Amino acid sequence: MAHEKRDNAPGSAHLPPRGAREPSTRIIPRSAPQATDAESLDGWGFADTRFVVKPNGNVVLTGGRYNISNVDLPSLLPWISATLAAPLSYGNRNEPHYPPPVPDAREATDLVAALRVFLKEDQISSDPLVRLRRGHGHTGAEIWAIRYERLERVPDLVVFPTSHDEVVKITEAAKQHGACLIPFGGGTNVTDALRLSVHEERFVIAVDMRRMNKILWIDPVNRMACIEAGATGRHIVAELEKYGLTMGHEPDSLEFSTLGGWIATNASGMKKNRYGNIEDLVLDMQIVTARGVVERPQVAPRESIGANPKNFMFGSEGNYGIVTTAVVKLFAMPEVQRYGSVIFPNLERGLAFLYDLQRAGAVPASVRVMDNTQFHFGQALKPKKSGLLAHAKSHAEKILVTRLKGFDPNQLAVATIVFEGTKEEVEFQEKTLYRIARQHGGLKAGAANGERGYQLTFGIAYIRDLTFEHWAIAESFETSVPWSRALELYDRVHKRILREHEQRRLPGKPFFTGRITQVYPTGVCIYFYLGFYAKGVEDPVRQYAELEHAAREEILAAGGSLSHHHGIGKIRQDFVKDIYSEGARTFMRDVKQAVDPDNLFGAANHGVLGQVRLERDEG
Repeated sequence: MAHEKRDNAPGSAHLPPRGAREPSTRIIPRSAPQATDAESLDGWGFADTRFVVKPNGNVVLTGGRYNISNVDLPSLLPWISATLAAPLSYGNRNEPHYPPPVPDAREATDLVAALRVFLKEDQISSDPLVRLRRGHGHTGAEIWAIRYERLERVPDLVVFPTSHDEVVKITEAAKQHGACLIPFGGGTNVTDALRLSVHEERFVIAVDMRRMNKILWIDPVNRMACIEAGATGRHIVAELEKYGLTMGHEPDSLEFSTLGGWIATNASGMKKNRYGNIEDLVLDMQIVTARGVVERPQVAPRESIGANPKNFMFGSEGNYGIVTTAVVKLFAMPEVQRYGSVIFPNLERGLAFLYDLQRAGAVPASVRVMDNTQFHFGQALKPKKSGLLAHAKSHAEKILVTRLKGFDPNQLAVATIVFEGTKEEVEFQEKTLYRIARQHGGLKAGAANGERGYQLTFGIAYIRDLTFEHWAIAESFETSVPWSRALELYDRVHKRILREHEQRRLPGKPFFTGRITQVYPTGVCIYFYLGFYAKGVEDPVRQYAELEHAAREEILAAGGSLSHHHGIGKIRQDFVKDIYSEGARTFMRDVKQAVDPDNLFGAANHGVLGQVRLERDEG
């Protein structure tokens, strides 16, 4: 794939003439993106997209949005069944019961009347299902709760601001009436960050930011844009592409997560090697706090201006205020985009390849190494082969890899690669990468497999909901770790999961897989999936939580971080004391007390106000 730009395209803008008086280099986009595609209320993604099992056992992803949509996947359910050692089938269903009972909303007549002074009727909702959706993110526990159980506490009201000034007025009204505000972006977090404490007795307003989705201006000369915080990734990509530009930030949740959410979770994108993480991309932001508006009159490439308040918003998870707009860096659309893939004898050789690639200074936009289980998972997501030629080609490929190259199919690992940049950059990266891959026993597996592997990231997010409907419970978690301890951490977590699963006498076998998904000069990010068969298990959500808790204990003991990009929320609040000293925790509590003394922004994430209970005691 290659992109060509005309000389007068914004992506190739030129400096204004020297001495020009107050040159205007900004473009004001003519239209705001509109969120026209309905999203699912009881699971991941778009409303028209879900995995379903046919009576013959084949699985189909409905809709037409992904490269695996509307094709029969005959191997997927048998592979998951074999991996879990459990009888997943068309007839063995755990039928969802959405919607669950929704807690009644509290009353705040005077506050609602104050909001109606400046908000239109369609900007205020107390509808139970609207409130329910703003009361949860996408942890397995939350989706299980809305499908099979219930949430104990959800917001009492949802408001939909359309401007920075409206957010200011909402904040002032909530403060005057003693309410609590919860910022809501795409609702894609996997940390319980949106869940409310069962002890929260105030009137709670969820502030849904997604109507604030405009790109306010684009500066193609200085490569910046000012974007409202409710803009989703898919809209940002589509709008900037019209001007030959990109922000380059592509998290797995790109289609649904928002700019404000990326800042609040300190997010990382799959192409961070080329474009940077969110903290590298955001130059400035407007923030509405209980103490007033945090903003600055200008933006510069880098500054030494004291402790900039904006930095507290990275990873803030709704604790300090609401980001309304942000100025971000832009890049020209890549002249060339190519994909690639490499098969390695095992994960250890794949990690060594990544280490040498990093040292060589030739890391492409994205390079990820999947373990053996994840490789087979990808194979199970392939459609049925048809025709003699297709079968012959597949058989020949297997012979090449397993017999002629001597790869053990139960050990091999696979790298998927995305190259982006100028023709010269990409050619240098390709030449260097494949040379280093050969030194580590790697075998080129083609561009098609690389592209398919990268695009699968978006489609496989729907599988979690499929497994729930067939009595399996699964979720992801991640960490970052120094190079020297990466394999040790992977092995220790795997062994701990096996041990914990056996000691709990859970049915079948645990599903465990990982991939090395980001590289840095000092280490890597490892992304794990964990699951088990849950039919007949008492309180499977609690069992999963304890399994993941044990895995996190092992991660920290092996030198890993509490989180690389998911954040802490409430799901990892117990571990804050293990990663921060008492002095550090006091510092964070004091910052919270200083900027929000009445806890107006009551998300209560990462233990800033102590432990938060999400469920009431039985009885």
